[in-house]
Amino acid sequence: MDIRVRAATDFDDIATMVGPKRPDASVCWCLSYRIPSKENVALKGLDRGERVRELLSEGPPGVLAYEGDEVVGWAAVHPRRDTSFARNRRIPHVDGRDVWSIWCVRVRPGHRGRGVSHALLDGAVAFARDNGAPVVEGYPVDNGDAKVDLTMAYVGTKRLFEASGFVLAAQTTSVLSGFPRVLMRREL
Repeated sequence: MDIRVRAATDFDDIATMVGPKRPDASVCWCLSYRIPSKENVALKGLDRGERVRELLSEGPPGVLAYEGDEVVGWAAVHPRRDTSFARNRRIPHVDGRDVWSIWCVRVRPGHRGRGVSHALLDGAVAFARDNGAPVVEGYPVDNGDAKVDLTMAYVGTKRLFEASGFVLAAQTTSVLSGFPRVLMRREL
């Protein structure tokens, strides 16, 4: 399998991974950590996709994985200061450095279990490094050997982040789907 990861610059490819099947549906669009909570709650239907277009006009909001010409995965990565993690009281700040955050790693059904999430995480790290990040953080669940519900697996697992060279930097008070979230870091 030949997986290539590159900056998410094509709106339609981003929509394939994070948009709804029905354009007017109010789904995440990977906005919940990227924009202020009040704005996220207020945006409905088509306005959610338009907000992603606005963010895209400011630069890639993440990375996409491709197998050939088919988009098979997505990872959201951006400077923490521009995300809700900048203000999140449950996820600590380790220090005052200009950290980048990875908060969503998604693989399309039919492509899971083939290393796409590992490629996405490595691609998100490379994207952050290429854009001047000194360090990258993720906030995955520490699920041990327990299975994580696919709807909540978007944050990744501690094991996935460890496989990409991240180390445990701090515990958090955040819990997702019954599992504690941890703060994982990778120096660049």
